[in-house]
Amino acid sequence: MGLSIVQGFTKSLAMTVLSEIGDKTFFAAAILAMRHPRRLVLSGCLGALIIMTILSVLVGWAAPNLISRKWTHHITTLLFLGFGFWSLWDAFNEGEAEELAEVEAKLGADMKSNGGSTKENYKDDDNLKKQNRPVLAQFFSPILLKAFSITFFGEWGDKSQIATIGLAADENPLGVVLGGIIGQALCTTAAVLGGKSLATSISERIVALSGGVLFIVFGIQSFLSPIQS
Repeated sequence: MGLSIVQGFTKSLAMTVLSEIGDKTFFAAAILAMRHPRRLVLSGCLGALIIMTILSVLVGWAAPNLISRKWTHHITTLLFLGFGFWSLWDAFNEGEAEELAEVEAKLGADMKSNGGSTKENYKDDDNLKKQNRPVLAQFFSPILLKAFSITFFGEWGDKSQIATIGLAADENPLGVVLGGIIGQALCTTAAVLGGKSLATSISERIVALSGGVLFIVFGIQSFLSPIQS
């Protein structure tokens, strides 16, 4: 039991870190933190990722009760191998900083539609308002909700979410959820604190290559391991 938790935790942590660094939601958190108070951006992004991780693990945990464990094991193996080759394909065929540019364009268009407000305007407004707002109202501020919604819907259907479901179906769910949450917390905190300077220093190609190799290793390990009864 203890060994299975550690194995699920290790796999989930490694997969989450390599999947989320350089991901669209990583860049979105970095850019939002440049324009809004960091604590609100971190709370919104991290809250969305934790909820998404828990939901994904619950789906993966329930899968063997709906489908035979033999089939979930084979599906998980194919998912890992498929995502591995997908990541390698992205690494060799997509340009550097492509996702960063895409996220910047999307958030830039959003800012223009809201009147082109700057980071300083947001911070000034927040400083003026937060003195007169109760704690609960600050918690449900538009900035926090914006960070939450962008991250949640950005992750929905992403390969990291599907891989988490597959991992939870084949490994200890508790280990998977703990590893996923800690991995998400590390990546999101780094994005929010590091900002765009960190985001632009990351090689998306290297991250994609590393993630692809990791997924393929997981797929081979899953293929060679016996099916748990």
